[in-house]
Formats: sequence, C-alpha cells, structure tokens
Amino acid sequence: MKKRMLIGFALLAFAMQTKAQMQPIYLDETKPLEQRVEDALSRMTLREKIAIIHAQSKFSSAGVKRLGFPDFWTDDGPHGVRPDVLWDEWNQAGQSNDSCTAFPALTCLAATWNPAMARLYGRSLGEEALYRHKNMILGPGVNIYRTPLNGRNFEYMGEDPYLSSTIVAPYVQGLQSCGVSACVKHYALNNNEKDRSETNVIVSDRALHEIYLPAFRSAVQNGGAWAIMGAYNLYKNQHNCHNQYLLQDILKKGWNFDGVVVSDWGGAHSTDEAVRNGLDLEFGTGTDGLTKNTSNAYDNYFLAYPYLQAISAGKYSQDELNDKVRRVLRLFFRTSMRRDHPYGFLCSDAHYKAAREIAEEGIVLLQNKNNVLPIDLNRTRKILVVGENAVKMMTVGGGSSSLKVQHEILPLDAVKARVGTKAEVEYVRGYVGDTGGMQDGLSTGQNLKETRSAQALIDEAVQKAREADVVIFFGGLNKANHQDSEGDDRTDYGLPYGQDAVVKALSQVNKKVIFVCISGNAAAMPWKENVPAILQGWYLGSEAGSALAAVLFGDVNPSGKLPFTWGQKLDDYGAHKLGAYPGVKRANENIVDEEYKEGIFVGYRWTDKEKVQPLFAFGHGLSYTTFKLGKVQADKKEINKEDSISFKVNIQNTGSRAGAEVIQLYISDLKCSLPRPLKELKGFRKVFLQPGESRDVTITIGRDALSFYDDRISAWNAEPGEFEASIGTASDAISSKVKFTLK
Repeated sequence: MKKRMLIGFALLAFAMQTKAQMQPIYLDETKPLEQRVEDALSRMTLREKIAIIHAQSKFSSAGVKRLGFPDFWTDDGPHGVRPDVLWDEWNQAGQSNDSCTAFPALTCLAATWNPAMARLYGRSLGEEALYRHKNMILGPGVNIYRTPLNGRNFEYMGEDPYLSSTIVAPYVQGLQSCGVSACVKHYALNNNEKDRSETNVIVSDRALHEIYLPAFRSAVQNGGAWAIMGAYNLYKNQHNCHNQYLLQDILKKGWNFDGVVVSDWGGAHSTDEAVRNGLDLEFGTGTDGLTKNTSNAYDNYFLAYPYLQAISAGKYSQDELNDKVRRVLRLFFRTSMRRDHPYGFLCSDAHYKAAREIAEEGIVLLQNKNNVLPIDLNRTRKILVVGENAVKMMTVGGGSSSLKVQHEILPLDAVKARVGTKAEVEYVRGYVGDTGGMQDGLSTGQNLKETRSAQALIDEAVQKAREADVVIFFGGLNKANHQDSEGDDRTDYGLPYGQDAVVKALSQVNKKVIFVCISGNAAAMPWKENVPAILQGWYLGSEAGSALAAVLFGDVNPSGKLPFTWGQKLDDYGAHKLGAYPGVKRANENIVDEEYKEGIFVGYRWTDKEKVQPLFAFGHGLSYTTFKLGKVQADKKEINKEDSISFKVNIQNTGSRAGAEVIQLYISDLKCSLPRPLKELKGFRKVFLQPGESRDVTITIGRDALSFYDDRISAWNAEPGEFEASIGTASDAISSKVKFTLK
C-alpha cells in the first residue's frame, strides 16, 4: 500500500510538472510582462494580429479566441460609464442594468485643486466600469482652455498646464488601479470643436511644449497611462491620430510611452499614415466601413483588410504591425487578461458619496457681497427659485459624455428638501432654453415645453421676486448644440436664452439675488455689480442638487478655485484679441489653418501680460470664513540646477467656520533671453483648517519649475539668474514674494 501511494504521488507530481511545462507563458501571471507579450505574439497568425488592432463594433475590438483572449470593450467617459449601445448603431441597447453614477464634469474636478479628489474620482469610476465589464474608459480629457467658446471645455481641466498635470495623474492611477485602462484624450491641440476634423493647428514649438503637452506627459510619465487617444485635428498637416511628430517622435520616443494609441472614432484617414505614424488601435464611426453597402464593415478599416492585403503584397513588413500588436497585448495583460481584478460596484453609496464630495469641493464662490451667502433660514421666510437650470437634467446630452443615470438630484428638489418647513420655496421658469433632452435614443423623460412668451415669464418672475426674501437664479449654459457640447462651439460669449434680461429685472426688485451658474465655461455677466452673490456650479452629475444646496445653505463651506480665467469679454482672451480663432479656410481645400498667435500667453499669462482685468481671475474662489497668510520664506537664497528649493508660509483660519484655502505658488523669471510670462503656477496646496487654527505649509520645487522650452535648442532650459516666488490665493491675490538666485 505504501509503495502504491509513493508511486501515486510521483505520478501526480510528474503530471503537475508536465502541466506547468505545457502551460503557455502568456497565461502565467508570474512571468514578466514583456516575456508574456513575446510568447503570445509568437503564437499569433497574421490574421489574428490584424484583427486585434481595429474595431469590430461601435465600442469593442476583437480578442484572440484561439488563445483565450476575450474581446476588448471600451466605453465613453470621462464622467461616468456611458450606457450600452447596439453592436453597430449609436442607439441605446435598451438594457436595464447599464445605469451609472454621474460624477462631476472635469472642470469641477480641476476646481477642487485637490489631487486626492482626482484619485477618488478615478477609482470610483474604475469600479463602475469593472461592474459593467469595460476594459477601457475613454478619458480623462486634458486639452487646454484656450477659448471660452470651445464646446468641450467642460470635459477638460482648465487653462493651466501645471494644474491639469497635477490633477490628471492621480485620476489615471485611481482608474487603472482597478485594472481598467484610461485613454487620455484628445492628443493634442484639440482646443475647439468648430471644424475639428479639418483644423490644422499652427503653433510654436515653445507653446506646444510649455502649454499644450505637459498634462499629456504627466498622464504618461506620472500617471502611467496605458492608452492615449489621438485628436481629430491636424498638426503640421498630418491628422493627429496618425501624426509622426506627436505620436512617434514625442509620445513614443521622447516620453517612452509603451501603451496604445487609439484613434478617435473616425479619426483615421490613411492606411499608410496609420501604419507608419504611430496609430495602434483604430476605432471608427461609420457603420459601412469605408465604402457603401459593404458587409463586414469593420474589416474595411484602414488597419484591417487593406493593411493585411498590403503586407501580403510586400508593401510593408510585419515590423510595424508587431509593434502595434505588442502594445495591444500589453493592454490586454493589464486589463482583460488580468486575474486579480478588484470587485466592481455600480451606483453604490460610496460612489454617490464620492460624487457629492467632489462636487462640493469644486463649487466656486465667485462673489458674495454683504455675506448674502450662506442663506440663513432663521431670517428667511420665502425663497424664490428662478431658471430652467433648476429643473433641467444635465446628465443627458453634450456628446460622448452623455450618461444614463440611476438618479440625478435636481437643484429645485434639493433646495426644497433642505429648507423643509422652515421657509416657503416657490419656483418660476424665468426663461426657456433647451426643451429637447434626448441623445442617441436616451431621454431625460422631462417635459420642458413652454408656450408663454419671454416677457410673460419675466413679468411673472419679477412679481414673485418682489415678495421673496431671497431669489436663487439657476442659469448659465446647458448641453444643447452650440452650448457645452461636443461637435459644436458656442457662437456667443453672452448667456443664452435672454437670461441677462431676466437677471437684470430681478436685481431691480430684490437686493438678494443669488446667481448660480451651471456651465463648463465662462460667460459674460454685464449685471455682475447688481447681483450680490455668484456661485459657479459646473455640471455636477448625480448629486448636483444636493451639493449646490449644501453650499447655498452653509452645510458646506465652499473651497473651489477657478481652473481658468473668467474674462469680462471675448477680447480678454488672446486667441480672440489677436483674431486667432477659429482659423482661415484654405482656398480649394477642405482644411482650416488656425494659428495660435498668442503663443505661450494663454489665460492668466495673457491677462498679466496685457494688464487686462478679468471678471474673475484664475485661481479665484471665496469662502465663508477668512484666512491670513504670513510672509513667505525660502530655505535658501541661491540654488544650483540640481538643487530644490522650499518655500514656507503660515496660514491661519481667522474666521468662525472650518474651511479650506488653496495656497498657490507662482514663479517669475526676472531676466530671461526669451519672453516669459509675468508669473506661472508651479505649486499649490489645499489646506483644511478649523477656526483659529494655523499651520506652516511648505511647497518644494526643482529645476523643472524654473525651466522654459527653448525652441532655439529644442530642449528645456533653466537660465541662471534671479527668480521670484509669489505666494497667494489666486493669480490676482498675491500676498508676499521672495527672491532667489539660480547659479
């Protein structure tokens, strides 16, 4: 018996050893990633390689069934997981399990000035994507706020390259910690929606590297992004989804990016350019492929059968193909082939809590004369709520970020719930904006139709405002065409739908009008001096109303800061002052040349240079408490290029409420061989303090914070000389400065 047992154990050990030897290396997660990639690559046929580098449906690409690789599923973000559509149509699939938590738009996330909120955002979104079996979320977006007319600014992180670089990295890390790939978009120079597929951007190398690329670089080198999405527009006359300069020279060679370049939907235009210029995974919008009445439409994409046919004919070797396949295989192993996924959750209490926290931290108190806010319910008996945006759902529409939510708390409902029986809340329409509320078969289910005239609505609002203690006007923009929406830019800097007339009329009969701006963009406010309180409310997602009510009634002390400069008029922006938007159409060509004449002087860099007084400055945001900053001190007077330098400042909460302030560090190069901005953001810290509490805060910078991109030598350069560090709470609110020397 003992002998038979020994033989049995020996046979079992042999069988286990044999099984281990037979198991393909690519299935062994203990093996190094590159070894697994090479093993899988060596087993693939030419057709299998071609199959995994292009789409097979609206949002999926093929796996390798023979080798056990499942299909790869993408989905739109970046504010939530988009509802499922039919295999080959944009219309909804009609499922009942594809709702999501809508997180605040990325302008709001940037306005938190809090990297911890960005990580929470990414992680929460990743958990929802996991539950929905998505391997990649198409986001975040980090294109620069160059013009306030850009319809897609609400999906981006503002005007400053340092701020967006600091916020994007933890978002990517949080998302990818779930085994869900980020796909950072739209790389690069996609700064307007008008003529987006025909615009050829002409920009200096210096502006490209200093303003428009840093956030993408941070996503790759600090965030570790596994995918980048090319943009629709052109640069140096090449479409950015297959652009030699951006994809091969800068992204892959310069930044050592080992991930996948994904085309925007329909962003590929040429097999030869896609093969040679860095596109790895082609997705497309047209359901007929590239020709009419063709079956197996996706097989006709540029990186599909045409590529296969060209390889077979000897036009290309498999070298370029294998590089693309290696990158896609890395993506598979990081996502769909990963065995240690955390659990996914959908519409969980934790996700709604995260959405609300991000929203509350991102709301910006722009103006608060006479401390009208927060609303004191002990002294308020009647509240009038005015404006379509108090009752309009904002999660449906806007383009690819349109969402199907489990719930969206509307501002009017939240105000009523917060007030309860302490005061009377009455609502009137005030103006009529967008009454559609539908995209790709997804509907809000709201009936916002109105038959009364604009004047009748104003008259009603004025009559009710005379009787109210406080008027809260929910206005701004929405996600209709030519508002904050993909595919179109705004046509005017003013507020739409005649809102200015309503606000002006209300302010003439009530001295406590609070304007809550729901938007992802700045807008003209000619009535600013007559309205005591202005709140920037963004698009806040599922918990929108709750977050706004919490700030309005003082349950939350606002701490958001503007991530862009809010101009008084369009000419406050360099692109418009210089006539550098939207570009000039070429004669006899379907190309629009758009020259970025303002160069590096975008946002506050422009207003500082031109001595323009904006409506609200970059970094501006008020609180219900007060703070006092001490004098900034540097830990040394001279530094070498290899050194770092630290700046310490004391901050004290001098008010009666707990709150948060953002300490902002700006650096000025006092003498440079090339023109530089008056100052540039190079550090910040958000500090939460109890009443009376004080704290020393230290911000450390290195040589990179002193450098500029020197296009004379095509490299970053920190010239020796005198610099100045400025500490403040906004770009126009500097409290102290200190000089130091770079030897």
